[in-house]
Amino acid sequence: MAKGPLDGVKVLEFAGLGPAPFSCMLLSDLGAEVLRIDRKHMNEKVVNTEPRFDITSRNRRSAAFDLKRPEAVEACLKLMESADAVIEGFRPGVMERLGLGPEVALARNPRIVYGRMTGWGQHGPIAHSAGHDINYIALSGALAAIGPKEHPVVPLNLIGDYGGGSLYLTFGVLAGIIHARATGNGQVVDAAISDGVASLMSVMYGMYAAGIWTLDRKDNLLDGGRPSYGVYECADGKWISIASSETPFYKKLRELADLEDDPEFDLRSDKTHWPSLREKLAAKFKTKTRDEWVALMEGTDVCFAPVLDMSEAPFHRHNLARGTFVEVEGVVQPAPAPSVSRTPAAIQSPPPEIGAHTDTALRDWGLADADIAGLRAAQAI
Repeated sequence: MAKGPLDGVKVLEFAGLGPAPFSCMLLSDLGAEVLRIDRKHMNEKVVNTEPRFDITSRNRRSAAFDLKRPEAVEACLKLMESADAVIEGFRPGVMERLGLGPEVALARNPRIVYGRMTGWGQHGPIAHSAGHDINYIALSGALAAIGPKEHPVVPLNLIGDYGGGSLYLTFGVLAGIIHARATGNGQVVDAAISDGVASLMSVMYGMYAAGIWTLDRKDNLLDGGRPSYGVYECADGKWISIASSETPFYKKLRELADLEDDPEFDLRSDKTHWPSLREKLAAKFKTKTRDEWVALMEGTDVCFAPVLDMSEAPFHRHNLARGTFVEVEGVVQPAPAPSVSRTPAAIQSPPPEIGAHTDTALRDWGLADADIAGLRAAQAI
């Protein structure tokens, strides 16, 4: 049984990769009922050998269709009639060619919110070009700002696919559902990763316009330029992070790291001293192991945390206390977030096998047994 503040919201997901499935995981974590339309003959190269490892597919039921068959297309349109939202992540024009585009969907269900996840958006000079996360963040100004002075650094695809992509798609779809429930009018959400990443960069663009952010990497307050905002290696080869930006936090850093007697640390706003201060901090942090620095600084107002890897993070005492990670079918994974008080979220079910729920899900979504039998006879499911 669904749990969470989105209980009662129905989403039809057309299976894809990356940010669209992650958006559907977020919605279903918070209680939305998501039915995933999988391809009947899925390319095995993009499928995990064990579904349980495909974490972003959790909470769904799966119905497998051959969308090249008109009977399958008509069945999907029937499903759209009872859905609050559709989510798809194909290149522009693919859903239209299948006969499942937004115009057709809105004609069948004027209240539906049609969420479209792409890298470049539905229109624009390169909208139909292939791309990946790194390309989208490159065009948005984000990639040029990340890394050492010598060259940009390839980050995890959190910034583009999931930050500028999934989160903005989810936000847009939920906003559309609120509007549809108030007015009866659905609409199309054109979520482009390149647009979302540009939006994420709003603070930096503001500081750049104000003349307090330079175009040089590692030369600013939040890019590792300021010595008191960065990562440092410890005596055991492990790392810690400090973000002692404000004066009280910086004072606490100097106190706990025994730096109060060095007058150069009074000059932290003078960029000419940043290289020297960084060297001094690097030398200081190499005098103790990571665990020793944790014992000294964790929980204080230094703004400190150890740099944990994925084998360590689930077992940190703070994450354990908050239930930040859970285990499902032997797979340790992030729990639903954010935490809500009255209607707490929960993982409803593990990731499904493709087509595992075709008959039962279609029946629950309003198709008659005769319709389902007809789809099977036509080899559409």
